[in-house]
Amino acid sequence: MSDFWISEEPLDVQVVIERVTRREAGAINTFIGTVREFTHGKRTLYLEYEAYKPMAEKKLSEIGEEIKNTWPDSKTAIVHRVGRLDITDIAVIIAVSTPHRADSYEASRYAIERIKEIVPIWKKEHWENGEKWIGDQKENKAGIPSKEAMK
Repeated sequence: MSDFWISEEPLDVQVVIERVTRREAGAINTFIGTVREFTHGKRTLYLEYEAYKPMAEKKLSEIGEEIKNTWPDSKTAIVHRVGRLDITDIAVIIAVSTPHRADSYEASRYAIERIKEIVPIWKKEHWENGEKWIGDQKENKAGIPSKEAMK
């Protein structure tokens, strides 16, 4: 099984961590994206995610290669959930292992920004008074943060 996949089932953090656990890694950084209840004062009831699965998994793998090229001693696993997600459900898990912690933090941040930028996953927000497909996952922040912005 690949280390980069789309799932219709609830996500398990431990499964993703196990994909990157190795003896030479002194750090494993995990990012867990969850469904929040309020966005800009608007109450969310639930979210629906859809993806073009073959392309989404290919792009997740591409992000893993980009991370490997930038942080050569890293190992990355990423899973994103699709379907209906309720408040507090996990939407995405990123795990990055590296020999030292600074690289794992940076690589993890890089991964979530790239997911929002290049992976074909769409989100439909359902509120108390309506619903809307969100085509741009970047929401308010565009691009990949520079190393200075991540400090």
